[in-house]
Amino acid sequence: MKSLARLSVRHRWIMLFAWIVLFIGINVISQVAGSAYSNSFSLPGTDSTRALHLLETGFKAQSGDTDQIVFAVKSGTLQSHQATIDKTLARIAKLPEVSGVTSPFCSTSPGTYCPGAAQMSKSGTIAYATVHFSNQANLLSKTDIRNVYNTGATLRSSSLEVEFGGNAFGQLSAPTGSPGEGFGLLATAIVLFLAFGSLFAMLLPLGVALFAIGIASAATTLLSHGLSIAEFAPILGSLIGLGVGIDYALFIVTRSRQNLKQGMSVEDSIVTAVNTSGRAVLFAGATVVVALLGMLVLGFSFLNGLGVAAAVTVLITMMAALTLLPSLLAFQKMRVLSRRERRRLQESGPEPALLEGGWQRWAAFVGRRPRTLSAVALLVILALAIPVLSLNLGISDQGSDPAGSTTRMAYDLLAKGFGPGFSGPLVVVGSLHNAADKTAMQALDTSLHNKPGIAEVGPLIVNPQGNVGLITVVATTSPQDTKTSALIANLRDTYIPAATAATHTAVYVGGSTALAHDFANVLDSKIPLFLAVIVILGCLLLMIAFRSILIPLTAALMNLLAVGASFGLVVAVFQWGWGSSLIGSGTGPVESYLPIIMIAILFGLSMDYQVFLVSRMHEEWVNTGDNEGAIVHGQANTGRVITAAALIMVCVFFSFAFGGQRIIAEFGIGLGGAVLMDAFIIRTVLVPSLMHFFGKANWWMPAWLDRIVPHVAVEASEDIK
Repeated sequence: MKSLARLSVRHRWIMLFAWIVLFIGINVISQVAGSAYSNSFSLPGTDSTRALHLLETGFKAQSGDTDQIVFAVKSGTLQSHQATIDKTLARIAKLPEVSGVTSPFCSTSPGTYCPGAAQMSKSGTIAYATVHFSNQANLLSKTDIRNVYNTGATLRSSSLEVEFGGNAFGQLSAPTGSPGEGFGLLATAIVLFLAFGSLFAMLLPLGVALFAIGIASAATTLLSHGLSIAEFAPILGSLIGLGVGIDYALFIVTRSRQNLKQGMSVEDSIVTAVNTSGRAVLFAGATVVVALLGMLVLGFSFLNGLGVAAAVTVLITMMAALTLLPSLLAFQKMRVLSRRERRRLQESGPEPALLEGGWQRWAAFVGRRPRTLSAVALLVILALAIPVLSLNLGISDQGSDPAGSTTRMAYDLLAKGFGPGFSGPLVVVGSLHNAADKTAMQALDTSLHNKPGIAEVGPLIVNPQGNVGLITVVATTSPQDTKTSALIANLRDTYIPAATAATHTAVYVGGSTALAHDFANVLDSKIPLFLAVIVILGCLLLMIAFRSILIPLTAALMNLLAVGASFGLVVAVFQWGWGSSLIGSGTGPVESYLPIIMIAILFGLSMDYQVFLVSRMHEEWVNTGDNEGAIVHGQANTGRVITAAALIMVCVFFSFAFGGQRIIAEFGIGLGGAVLMDAFIIRTVLVPSLMHFFGKANWWMPAWLDRIVPHVAVEASEDIK
């Protein structure tokens, strides 16, 4: 680390030039190559996937995305607008990627079959046209979707409301950035300026993090051509990258400033900072990367892309903190200190390593009352975690979109005119090999009428080849309601087996609602395995770093508590609706993939604070052998920078909650709340209290295990020669 630091300092112009070339080069390449983000995911072996495959075989037009153009009048009925609407729908049917359009109006003579008859509400004031796209929403270009939207929007008038619902139209309103990010950066700048009192010192962590994110974002764009990476991955990457990037730079800048104030030269202060705090940054960053890449063990392509993209972002921000930042510090020289600090250093000379102050007094107070403070901190965390007991995983539908968006208004109009379950119909698909299979499906269709939880059952439709049958089932509850999930289970476990017991006809339940249900169940089943992998890896890394059994086990427990409390906060806001209106989000289930991604991020970030806190304690323990003194000294030296770093992360994370994208808001609230609690309760109170309570057992490791475990120094000696 010393050699790397000296290289960055003595060849700072070359290092700066190399990073600028990398920034420009990778951004130019990514602009030329373009992006290939995709929200697609595969669930091989699930009921809904088998249903989709049958639909693709027998009903090609219905295997693509099906969206709605919703019409509503404030007075009278829609009949007066029929001619204009049908003329516009005929234009839409000829647009690229549109395989067909079904009008709600019947233009045939009375008594003949009208395919759109069910698309008009009983009141005649709300209706919808069905737009059949040729592909699933994630495979459609936004240009083609917008052409459909723009053509349909020409029907809007003072007497006719026109809204658009469905997955394809939902992609048009998906934010590409976070409007609140600017406020988060402003708050971060204020916190940094208050912490350092120097404009140059404030700009360094912020600038390095933003520069690294610019490179990481371009790298993610290029990775999207080889991996299935979700469209929200760049926003998620910015959220993580800003948080860890500013923190990593902050720890190194803080240590460098401390070294300058203790009388070191500019070069020695930077080299020592990188050789001590830089090692902790390297170890912490590696821990975050390992936690994110831990998602690969689940074998789920959707999570693989997100994990790799986020890990690359963290890796780039970490390398920027270890190489670019030292070169910039060398350019700034003494200007990283405020004028007052430079004047004091010149007049009074170097300051002692540990200054008396608020953090020293707090650390001593924790040491005197470890049991009481531990109990209080545990009660607070457990109270915050209570809502997690009602956690409902799923995929929120457009009923959770921001109020005023066209997809939310279309959803509300359809629920008003056709019932809450209309927006997510279940598609029961069967494979027909003979007349007996068709008879079994006909019997199933008849048996489903008047069953609990079912509002409407469509007639059995058989494709022209006669080998696939389809029944549409509309639930009495909304797609994201737990009762709808119960209906899916009843269809699969009770109603379908009863109707096909004699013929053994292969019948599956599909549709977007069933797919979301299966997605949630698959991910839910993988959470225990993922937790085990992350906990074991984290414990092994901390065991290697601190030669201890208790410290890794304590850290694992603390991380689990932080995860529980953060999920409790997410449930309270996004399921229960506590304050959700402030961020423009509706209530609904927590996204099914949120727990796994958040667990990976939180374990990594929690390890950051654990490493920074305990590494300073371990440094004192190695030098003095005094457990109590090491804990107090380590906490007093790191308390201010950890809380400042936490405030920065909280500002960044919470700012993303106001971007209008629900999944990013869930990450922002969950991660921001977790960091707030982690820094101000767990690392400030609970961890040091428990370490005081455990005594010298903190640093115990069996001799046989000590011989096996590799020796890696996280905090090196401050000897810079």
